[in-house]
Amino acid sequence: MIIRPRRMRRNATIRRMVRETALSVDDLVYPIFVRHGTGEREPIASMVDHYRVSVDELVKEAGEVWSLGIPAMILFGIPKRKDERGREAYARDGIVQRAVAAVKQRIPELVLITDVCLCQYTDHGHCGIIANGQVDNDATLEILSRVALSHAEAGADIVAPSDMMDGRVRAIRETLESEGFQDTGILAYAVKYASSYYGPFREAADSTPQFGDRKSYQMDTANAREALKEALLDVEEGADIIMVKPALPYLDVIHEVRSRIELPVAAYNVSGEYAMVKAADQKGWIEGEKVMMETLLSIKRAGADVILTYFAKEAARLLGEHGDP
Repeated sequence: MIIRPRRMRRNATIRRMVRETALSVDDLVYPIFVRHGTGEREPIASMVDHYRVSVDELVKEAGEVWSLGIPAMILFGIPKRKDERGREAYARDGIVQRAVAAVKQRIPELVLITDVCLCQYTDHGHCGIIANGQVDNDATLEILSRVALSHAEAGADIVAPSDMMDGRVRAIRETLESEGFQDTGILAYAVKYASSYYGPFREAADSTPQFGDRKSYQMDTANAREALKEALLDVEEGADIIMVKPALPYLDVIHEVRSRIELPVAAYNVSGEYAMVKAADQKGWIEGEKVMMETLLSIKRAGADVILTYFAKEAARLLGEHGDP
Protein backbone atom coordinates (compact mmCIF):
# COMPACT_ATOMS: atom_id res chain seq x y z
CA MET A 1 0.00 0.00 0.00
CA ILE A 2 1.24 3.52 -0.88
CA ILE A 3 0.88 6.10 1.89
CA ARG A 4 -0.56 9.27 0.34
CA PRO A 5 -0.25 12.38 2.56
CA ARG A 6 -1.10 14.45 -0.52
CA ARG A 7 -4.79 13.53 -0.07
CA MET A 8 -4.94 16.15 2.68
CA ARG A 9 -3.34 18.80 0.44
CA ARG A 10 -5.32 18.40 -2.75
CA ASN A 11 -7.43 21.55 -2.49
CA ALA A 12 -7.53 24.76 -0.49
CA THR A 13 -10.54 23.78 1.62
CA ILE A 14 -9.01 20.51 2.79
CA ARG A 15 -5.73 22.26 3.55
CA ARG A 16 -7.62 24.81 5.62
CA MET A 17 -9.43 22.04 7.53
CA VAL A 18 -6.23 20.28 8.61
CA ARG A 19 -3.96 23.30 9.07
CA GLU A 20 -2.00 22.98 12.31
CA THR A 21 -1.13 26.63 12.91
CA ALA A 22 -3.32 29.69 12.47
CA LEU A 23 -2.07 33.27 12.42
CA SER A 24 -4.52 35.89 13.70
CA VAL A 25 -4.54 39.66 13.92
CA ASP A 26 -4.94 39.09 17.66
CA ASP A 27 -1.34 37.83 17.74
CA LEU A 28 0.16 41.11 16.51
CA VAL A 29 1.74 44.11 18.24
CA TYR A 30 2.75 47.17 16.22
CA PRO A 31 6.01 48.96 17.20
CA ILE A 32 6.21 52.70 16.64
CA PHE A 33 8.71 55.50 17.31
CA VAL A 34 7.43 58.74 18.84
CA ARG A 35 9.26 62.06 18.93
CA HIS A 36 8.68 65.65 20.03
CA GLY A 37 7.03 68.20 17.77
CA THR A 38 3.73 68.63 15.95
CA GLY A 39 2.71 67.22 12.60
CA GLU A 40 5.95 65.25 12.35
CA ARG A 41 6.28 62.12 10.20
CA GLU A 42 10.01 61.67 9.68
CA PRO A 43 10.80 58.71 7.39
CA ILE A 44 13.21 56.04 8.64
CA ALA A 45 15.49 55.33 5.69
CA SER A 46 16.22 51.69 6.50
CA MET A 47 12.62 50.82 7.43
CA VAL A 48 10.24 51.31 4.53
CA ASP A 49 6.82 52.74 5.54
CA HIS A 50 7.93 53.50 9.10
CA TYR A 51 8.37 56.94 10.64
CA ARG A 52 9.33 58.83 13.74
CA VAL A 53 6.02 60.50 14.53
CA SER A 54 4.96 63.30 16.85
CA VAL A 55 2.26 62.68 19.45
CA ASP A 56 -0.57 64.08 17.32
CA GLU A 57 0.43 61.81 14.44
CA LEU A 58 0.81 58.90 16.86
CA VAL A 59 -2.83 59.29 17.87
CA LYS A 60 -3.82 58.99 14.20
CA GLU A 61 -1.63 55.89 13.84
CA ALA A 62 -3.22 54.40 16.93
CA GLY A 63 -6.66 54.90 15.41
CA GLU A 64 -5.61 53.05 12.27
CA VAL A 65 -4.02 50.23 14.28
CA TRP A 66 -7.19 49.82 16.34
CA SER A 67 -9.43 49.92 13.24
CA LEU A 68 -7.40 47.04 11.75
CA GLY A 69 -8.10 44.92 14.82
CA ILE A 70 -4.53 44.97 16.14
CA PRO A 71 -4.85 44.85 19.92
CA ALA A 72 -1.63 46.57 20.99
CA MET A 73 1.21 48.95 20.15
CA ILE A 74 4.65 49.21 21.71
CA LEU A 75 6.09 52.71 21.99
CA PHE A 76 9.73 53.75 21.66
CA GLY A 77 10.57 57.31 22.58
CA ILE A 78 13.00 59.71 20.89
CA PRO A 79 13.98 62.37 23.45
CA LYS A 80 14.79 66.03 22.91
CA ARG A 81 17.88 65.79 25.07
CA LYS A 82 20.20 63.00 26.14
CA ASP A 83 22.39 62.89 29.25
CA GLU A 84 24.51 60.40 31.16
CA ARG A 85 21.53 59.11 33.21
CA GLY A 86 18.79 59.23 30.58
CA ARG A 87 16.64 61.58 32.65
CA GLU A 88 13.95 62.12 30.03
CA ALA A 89 13.17 58.41 30.18
CA TYR A 90 11.49 58.91 33.56
CA ALA A 91 10.40 62.56 33.30
CA ARG A 92 6.69 63.13 33.88
CA ASP A 93 6.55 65.18 30.68
CA GLY A 94 8.82 62.81 28.74
CA ILE A 95 7.89 61.86 25.21
CA VAL A 96 6.57 58.38 26.03
CA GLN A 97 4.63 59.62 29.04
CA ARG A 98 2.94 62.30 26.90
CA ALA A 99 2.28 59.82 24.11
CA VAL A 100 0.66 57.25 26.40
CA ALA A 101 -1.64 59.84 27.96
CA ALA A 102 -2.70 61.19 24.55
CA VAL A 103 -3.50 57.80 23.05
CA LYS A 104 -5.31 56.57 26.15
CA GLN A 105 -7.48 59.67 26.12
CA ARG A 106 -8.63 58.92 22.55
CA ILE A 107 -8.52 55.10 22.33
CA PRO A 108 -8.56 53.68 25.86
CA GLU A 109 -9.21 50.12 24.68
CA LEU A 110 -5.94 49.90 22.72
CA VAL A 111 -3.30 48.13 24.80
CA LEU A 112 -0.19 50.27 25.17
CA ILE A 113 3.14 48.61 25.87
CA THR A 114 6.11 50.85 26.63
CA ASP A 115 9.76 50.09 26.12
CA VAL A 116 11.68 50.48 29.39
CA CYS A 117 15.33 51.08 28.58
CA LEU A 118 17.86 53.89 28.62
CA CYS A 119 19.75 53.48 25.35
CA GLN A 120 17.73 56.11 23.43
CA TYR A 121 18.01 58.56 26.32
CA THR A 122 21.66 58.34 27.35
CA ASP A 123 24.40 60.31 25.64
CA HIS A 124 26.59 57.19 25.66
CA GLY A 125 23.93 54.96 24.07
CA HIS A 126 24.14 52.13 26.60
CA CYS A 127 21.15 50.59 28.34
CA GLY A 128 22.29 51.45 31.85
CA ILE A 129 24.30 53.77 34.08
CA ILE A 130 28.02 53.90 33.36
CA ALA A 131 30.52 53.61 36.22
CA ASN A 132 34.25 53.16 35.66
CA GLY A 133 33.67 52.57 31.97
CA GLN A 134 31.20 49.71 32.55
CA VAL A 135 27.42 49.40 32.76
CA ASP A 136 26.60 49.28 36.48
CA ASN A 137 23.85 46.68 36.80
CA ASP A 138 22.51 47.49 40.26
CA ALA A 139 22.67 51.28 39.88
CA THR A 140 20.62 50.90 36.70
CA LEU A 141 17.80 49.02 38.45
CA GLU A 142 16.64 52.10 40.36
CA ILE A 143 16.47 54.16 37.17
CA LEU A 144 14.60 51.46 35.23
CA SER A 145 12.09 51.17 38.07
CA ARG A 146 11.50 54.93 37.90
CA VAL A 147 10.99 54.71 34.14
CA ALA A 148 8.47 51.88 34.48
CA LEU A 149 6.59 53.68 37.24
CA SER A 150 6.37 56.88 35.18
CA HIS A 151 4.91 54.91 32.27
CA ALA A 152 2.36 53.23 34.53
CA GLU A 153 1.37 56.59 35.97
CA ALA A 154 0.80 57.89 32.43
CA GLY A 155 -1.54 54.98 31.70
CA ALA A 156 0.58 52.23 30.14
CA ASP A 157 -1.02 48.80 30.34
CA ILE A 158 2.24 46.85 30.11
CA VAL A 159 5.85 47.90 30.62
CA ALA A 160 8.57 46.08 28.70
CA PRO A 161 12.10 46.19 30.14
CA SER A 162 14.52 45.54 27.26
CA ASP A 163 17.82 46.37 28.97
CA MET A 164 18.87 42.85 30.09
CA MET A 165 20.08 43.96 33.52
CA ASP A 166 20.01 41.17 36.11
CA GLY A 167 17.12 41.52 38.56
CA ARG A 168 15.27 44.29 36.77
CA VAL A 169 11.94 42.44 36.54
CA ARG A 170 11.87 41.97 40.31
CA ALA A 171 12.88 45.59 40.92
CA ILE A 172 10.16 46.89 38.58
CA ARG A 173 7.51 44.54 39.97
CA GLU A 174 8.27 45.60 43.55
CA THR A 175 8.14 49.29 42.61
CA LEU A 176 4.84 48.95 40.75
CA GLU A 177 3.26 46.98 43.59
CA SER A 178 4.43 49.40 46.26
CA GLU A 179 3.03 52.37 44.30
CA GLY A 180 -0.39 50.83 43.70
CA PHE A 181 0.12 49.66 40.10
CA GLN A 182 -0.31 45.98 40.80
CA ASP A 183 -2.37 45.57 37.61
CA THR A 184 0.34 46.90 35.28
CA GLY A 185 1.79 44.01 33.32
CA ILE A 186 5.45 43.28 32.62
CA LEU A 187 6.52 41.97 29.23
CA ALA A 188 10.10 40.91 29.91
CA TYR A 189 12.69 40.91 27.15
CA ALA A 190 13.88 37.77 28.91
CA VAL A 191 15.96 36.39 26.04
CA LYS A 192 17.51 39.27 24.13
CA TYR A 193 20.53 38.38 22.07
CA ALA A 194 23.45 40.66 21.19
CA SER A 195 22.28 40.44 17.60
CA SER A 196 23.41 42.03 14.35
CA TYR A 197 19.75 42.26 13.26
CA TYR A 198 19.12 45.49 15.21
CA GLY A 199 20.79 47.92 12.81
CA PRO A 200 17.69 49.66 11.40
CA PHE A 201 16.23 50.03 14.90
CA ARG A 202 19.37 51.75 16.10
CA GLU A 203 19.05 54.23 13.26
CA ALA A 204 15.37 54.80 14.05
CA ALA A 205 15.93 55.25 17.79
CA ASP A 206 19.36 56.91 17.54
CA SER A 207 20.57 54.37 20.09
CA THR A 208 23.93 53.11 18.82
CA PRO A 209 26.47 52.78 21.69
CA GLN A 210 29.09 55.50 21.58
CA PHE A 211 31.76 53.08 22.82
CA GLY A 212 32.09 49.33 23.08
CA ASP A 213 29.10 47.04 22.53
CA ARG A 214 26.29 45.41 24.51
CA LYS A 215 27.72 41.91 24.73
CA SER A 216 28.31 42.15 28.48
CA TYR A 217 24.56 42.33 29.11
CA GLN A 218 22.75 41.02 26.02
CA MET A 219 23.00 37.29 25.40
CA ASP A 220 25.66 35.41 23.44
CA THR A 221 24.12 34.40 20.10
CA ALA A 222 25.56 30.89 20.47
CA ASN A 223 23.67 30.06 23.66
CA ALA A 224 20.33 28.26 23.98
CA ARG A 225 20.45 26.68 27.44
CA GLU A 226 21.21 30.08 28.93
CA ALA A 227 18.07 31.41 27.26
CA LEU A 228 15.90 29.08 29.29
CA LYS A 229 17.72 30.11 32.47
CA GLU A 230 17.04 33.78 31.71
CA ALA A 231 13.39 33.10 30.95
CA LEU A 232 12.83 31.10 34.13
CA LEU A 233 14.45 33.83 36.21
CA ASP A 234 12.07 36.43 34.80
CA VAL A 235 9.09 34.18 35.51
CA GLU A 236 10.28 33.86 39.11
CA GLU A 237 10.74 37.63 39.39
CA GLY A 238 7.16 38.39 38.36
CA ALA A 239 6.98 38.78 34.57
CA ASP A 240 3.61 38.29 32.88
CA ILE A 241 4.88 37.66 29.33
CA ILE A 242 8.28 36.28 28.32
CA MET A 243 9.88 37.47 25.08
CA VAL A 244 12.58 36.15 22.77
CA LYS A 245 14.36 38.67 20.51
CA PRO A 246 15.15 38.44 17.58
CA ALA A 247 12.68 35.88 16.23
CA LEU A 248 13.84 34.24 13.00
CA PRO A 249 17.40 33.22 13.94
CA TYR A 250 16.06 31.89 17.27
CA LEU A 251 12.96 29.87 16.36
CA ASP A 252 14.54 26.94 18.22
CA VAL A 253 14.78 29.08 21.34
CA ILE A 254 11.16 30.24 21.03
CA HIS A 255 10.12 26.59 20.78
CA GLU A 256 12.16 25.59 23.83
CA VAL A 257 10.89 28.49 25.93
CA ARG A 258 7.30 27.70 24.89
CA SER A 259 7.71 24.03 25.87
CA ARG A 260 9.06 24.85 29.34
CA ILE A 261 7.10 27.95 30.40
CA GLU A 262 3.36 28.34 30.99
CA LEU A 263 3.23 32.13 30.64
CA PRO A 264 2.44 33.70 27.26
CA VAL A 265 5.51 33.81 25.02
CA ALA A 266 6.23 36.76 22.75
CA ALA A 267 8.75 37.06 19.93
CA TYR A 268 10.09 40.21 18.29
CA ASN A 269 10.31 40.09 14.49
CA VAL A 270 13.00 42.76 14.57
CA SER A 271 13.96 45.63 12.31
CA GLY A 272 16.69 43.78 10.41
CA GLU A 273 14.32 40.92 9.61
CA TYR A 274 11.78 43.45 8.34
CA ALA A 275 14.32 45.46 6.33
CA MET A 276 15.70 42.39 4.55
CA VAL A 277 12.27 41.33 3.34
CA LYS A 278 11.46 44.85 2.18
CA ALA A 279 14.78 45.27 0.37
CA ALA A 280 14.50 41.93 -1.43
CA ASP A 281 10.90 42.70 -2.38
CA GLN A 282 11.89 46.08 -3.84
CA LYS A 283 14.56 44.31 -5.92
CA GLY A 284 11.94 41.88 -7.22
CA TRP A 285 13.83 38.92 -5.80
CA ILE A 286 10.94 37.67 -3.62
CA GLU A 287 7.18 38.10 -3.33
CA GLY A 288 7.19 40.33 -0.29
CA GLU A 289 3.67 39.77 1.00
CA LYS A 290 3.98 35.99 0.78
CA VAL A 291 7.37 35.99 2.50
CA MET A 292 5.97 38.29 5.19
CA MET A 293 3.09 35.95 5.98
CA GLU A 294 5.30 32.85 5.85
CA THR A 295 7.71 34.54 8.24
CA LEU A 296 5.00 35.44 10.75
CA LEU A 297 3.46 31.99 10.51
CA SER A 298 6.84 30.39 11.24
CA ILE A 299 7.16 32.47 14.41
CA LYS A 300 3.68 31.43 15.51
CA ARG A 301 4.41 27.78 14.66
CA ALA A 302 7.58 27.89 16.77
CA GLY A 303 5.39 28.74 19.77
CA ALA A 304 4.95 32.51 20.03
CA ASP A 305 1.58 33.67 21.36
CA VAL A 306 2.40 37.33 20.69
CA ILE A 307 4.41 38.70 17.74
CA LEU A 308 5.88 42.20 17.80
CA THR A 309 6.37 43.07 14.16
CA TYR A 310 6.77 46.07 11.86
CA PHE A 311 4.62 44.10 9.42
CA ALA A 312 1.61 44.26 11.77
CA LYS A 313 -0.54 46.67 9.76
CA GLU A 314 0.20 44.98 6.42
CA ALA A 315 -0.44 41.54 7.86
CA ALA A 316 -3.67 42.69 9.53
CA ARG A 317 -4.99 43.99 6.21
CA LEU A 318 -4.24 40.69 4.48
CA LEU A 319 -5.74 38.66 7.30
CA GLY A 320 -8.83 40.82 7.15
CA GLU A 321 -9.16 40.22 3.41
CA HIS A 322 -8.25 36.57 3.18
CA GLY A 323 -8.24 35.03 6.66
CA ASP A 324 -5.38 32.79 7.70
CA PRO A 325 -2.54 32.45 5.18
